[in-house]
Amino acid sequence: MAHITARVPSLLLRRSSRVLRPRDAAGVYVNPRPEFARLARAGALHRLATGYYAVVPDDQLDRGWIPELEAAALGIAVADVGIDSVALMGLSAARVHGAVPRALGVAVVAATRHRSTLRLADREATVRFVRRRVAALDVQRHTSELGQGWVTTVEQTVLDLVTRPDLGGLPEQARAAAHDLLDRCDRRLLDELAIGQRRQASLARLLEVA
Repeated sequence: MAHITARVPSLLLRRSSRVLRPRDAAGVYVNPRPEFARLARAGALHRLATGYYAVVPDDQLDRGWIPELEAAALGIAVADVGIDSVALMGLSAARVHGAVPRALGVAVVAATRHRSTLRLADREATVRFVRRRVAALDVQRHTSELGQGWVTTVEQTVLDLVTRPDLGGLPEQARAAAHDLLDRCDRRLLDELAIGQRRQASLARLLEVA
């Protein structure tokens, strides 16, 4: 059982994301890295990847908790650059919207700046970052077990999936998810987004086989 003194400092729990980096605790610990490692060994933190830890929910202590991949990916991105600079997109957005029933081994995050693919340490999975102007995407608020963030809307997700089905390495699943989500789209909004983002041809291909 986690020792009673192995608690994440309350100051760190006031952040918008429940994904923490040792550098975030520079004002709390003299040497954050060993303190984070201690908290991880005690079960108060869960190591997601090199330099990233998730706060374990109180009701999940000692239960081998592991957050969903999409929550981990978004939490990592938010921890680095803030909520408004990133959003779940593509297959990850489709999974949030319920169009991908099984867990995936890759997460896709739109980000305003370039970043290399990140390999997670707690599972066989990667987070792929795609450089996009997030402010220009159609997004909606998303609350995960690791905090607040953005996810592309159903309409934006459909356009992203049909335009770049290979993104994430599962093209057939991407196309299937696009078809599944199409019936839930506001067609007027979908058309407006396609025109504004110059994706009419991609949308037309989807509609031909819908």
